[in-house]
Amino acid sequence: MHLELRHLRTIKAIHDTGGLAKASAMMNITQSALSHQIKGLENQTRVELFVRRSKPLKLSAAGMRLLVLAEKILPEIEAIENDFAGLNSGRAGRLHIAIECHACFEWLFPVLEAFRKAWPDVDVDIRAGLSFDALSALQKEQVDLVISSDPEKIDRIEFAPLFDYEPVFVAAAKNPLAQKTYIEAADFKDQTLISYPVDRSKLDAFTELLGPAKIEPAMIRQVELTAVILLLVASNRGVAVLPDWVVRDVKYNSDYVTRPLTKNGLTRRLFAAIRNDDAAKPFMAHFIRLARTEPVKLQRR
Repeated sequence: MHLELRHLRTIKAIHDTGGLAKASAMMNITQSALSHQIKGLENQTRVELFVRRSKPLKLSAAGMRLLVLAEKILPEIEAIENDFAGLNSGRAGRLHIAIECHACFEWLFPVLEAFRKAWPDVDVDIRAGLSFDALSALQKEQVDLVISSDPEKIDRIEFAPLFDYEPVFVAAAKNPLAQKTYIEAADFKDQTLISYPVDRSKLDAFTELLGPAKIEPAMIRQVELTAVILLLVASNRGVAVLPDWVVRDVKYNSDYVTRPLTKNGLTRRLFAAIRNDDAAKPFMAHFIRLARTEPVKLQRR
């Protein structure tokens, strides 16, 4: 038996309307063409699918079996067609994000909340790109966007600039370094540096200050959560270097002091790495616009 979707649609249309005339009008085909289609299907199945001379036209027991199949399959086909239409129009898609910046969750969630409301049909997921090679995963289409502060030249990948930020020194108000107007690399020699549990190549304190000066802090203590880092700093258990969006509230708290790194301060830039082919997708462009504006609101608080 060669069963097609049009056959299932015919069975359901006739059942729903109760007659050939109404069904043919609903399906936008002639009544004779619809009758011919039914006759051909009955010849294939070798059973009658309708109870003849019934008004309204009723399905036979065999026809009801096909109706059950139609009511199961047709909604799934319609859902797939809608998905494909959404993909083609740019309304739907996938946005799986990898983050190479441990503190980025502070601003990313407000961005995603605004994005979700604008693009409800886009599948969003987040992976911390600290336990795997995020940029390699982007090339392999395992993720769709990587938040990074280290742009590279990679085939088929472009780095869209998001916003600039300042890595800021944070210490307890009773720490001796609180008396300084700015912090230099040598100031870390007798301090415990509290940092996220990531490689040094992902930490501004090392890439921008300590590494170039070839200076090691007295001790390094790794902590997973930003709130715990700040708690330890307030207790004078160590000092930290955090992005300015993280310390926006801390600078108004009398338990802490914040100071620039070096006399002129340091500036870093975050990027969104995406595949070239995805750059023109409307939802991707909108996410990048949000990621350029929402974090700045946090910085200005």
